[in-house]
Amino acid sequence: MTPTLVRQHLPHAGAAPRVDLSARARDWSEIQERMLVPLYEAVFERLDVGPGTRLLGLGCGSGLALLMAASRGAAVTGVESSSRERLALARERLMPETTGTKGATGPRSTRARAGARLVEGSPEDAVPEDTADAQAPAYTLVTAFEPIGCLAGDAEGLGGLLEAATPLAERGAPVVLAGWGPPERCATSSVLRVATKLADPLRGGGSWRPALRDDLEEVAQRAGLRPDGSGRVACPFGYADVDSAVRGLLSTGLFDAAITATDQEQVDKELTEALHPHRRPDGTVWMPNVFRYLIARTP
Repeated sequence: MTPTLVRQHLPHAGAAPRVDLSARARDWSEIQERMLVPLYEAVFERLDVGPGTRLLGLGCGSGLALLMAASRGAAVTGVESSSRERLALARERLMPETTGTKGATGPRSTRARAGARLVEGSPEDAVPEDTADAQAPAYTLVTAFEPIGCLAGDAEGLGGLLEAATPLAERGAPVVLAGWGPPERCATSSVLRVATKLADPLRGGGSWRPALRDDLEEVAQRAGLRPDGSGRVACPFGYADVDSAVRGLLSTGLFDAAITATDQEQVDKELTEALHPHRRPDGTVWMPNVFRYLIARTP
């Protein structure tokens, strides 16, 4: 999902709501992103990511997946176009020596001592730096871990990224796409329906929709990729309390259309109510979910 790209095409019922983008990015980094760690681990283990891997991460966000791959010895490059705030947090994680002077307003491409590289822009800006000619070493793995299948239009946005990234990868290199599992296997689906209900005045534009069985395969095939295996991973969403759950879920961008159609207070209220069935006696919130991933191959 690429919420910012989708939101650019939304009709607005009025003035766009003011959002603290830095706080939202921090909520994503500190609360929500870790929910996908089982997905990252499963993919990296299956593809034996290690010192020989040259990974290109599309929509790298705040960089947790890149950090995990780098810890396995991979050379990682991340591309982020929709959130400068998330990219600034990725720099803090992967290249802390650059953040004191450059931060989120730094150059389009920066490199850490350990070899990590972060690019603000499109996949075309992530051409391997090793040489200036067409024989530059290509990427051996491309990942698009931001789950699709929950926002109207997210598949189209990902398709464009894949078409731009494929020429940068080796022939036959794996490309990993991720998506939400069947709604009946995702407890969070009942909570995300709040987004669709409240965004109805916008006719659901940019709001949550149930994942479809072949979402990932269709995106891969449209991008000229050859499906070559898939898997499912349990990714439960667990939060310390309801407030943390609300902040984490809002950080995904899935409720932005609802906020535009109504207001922040209304969304917070209905989201809190939808979370009540998932509260435990100790006040924590727990929602079991299953995510899918698809491994496709470049031509």
